[in-house]
Amino acid sequence: METRPELHSCAITGHRPSRFVFRYDESDPRCGDLKKRIAAQLVRLYRRGCRRFWVGGALGVDMWATEALLALRAQPEYADIEVCLAVPFEGYDGRWNEADRRRMAALRRACQQVVVVTDGRGGAEDFLTRNRYMVDRADCLLAVFDGGRKRSGTGMTVRYAHEVRGLPVLAIHPDTLVVGALHG
Repeated sequence: METRPELHSCAITGHRPSRFVFRYDESDPRCGDLKKRIAAQLVRLYRRGCRRFWVGGALGVDMWATEALLALRAQPEYADIEVCLAVPFEGYDGRWNEADRRRMAALRRACQQVVVVTDGRGGAEDFLTRNRYMVDRADCLLAVFDGGRKRSGTGMTVRYAHEVRGLPVLAIHPDTLVVGALHG
């Protein structure tokens, strides 16, 4: 009989909204369905023992997962959830619109831990460093990932967690909402 490893912490990654069929339209029912699927998987991971969740502070999946985690934590039965935000560098959101910057600032204030991973001099490398930082502190990875473009930030993070770190990866396909685990 195979036993499942005990999980205490989870890193979360996913594509930016530009990769989704609904793009940045959060009023689209497909976006709402994806958010619900993310929240359901967070509950599933909580039931497996995860209490600390690492999010990367990006638009889309990171933001939605943070909002879902904070909503869960507001409920007494999930009050022990710890939401940890790892940002690549200060000012990484400088090109965002004002509403998204305000939204992320509010989420940042609500997180139990905020870590600024780099000094912001490495360009795209800073985002990769941030992703690896989160994975290195996790027992599993929740990824909203379509399985394509392995050189995307999400693809590289999934590959690092699965192939390099040997972590279990729970993947949600953003279009079909099918949830599956990556296996050896």
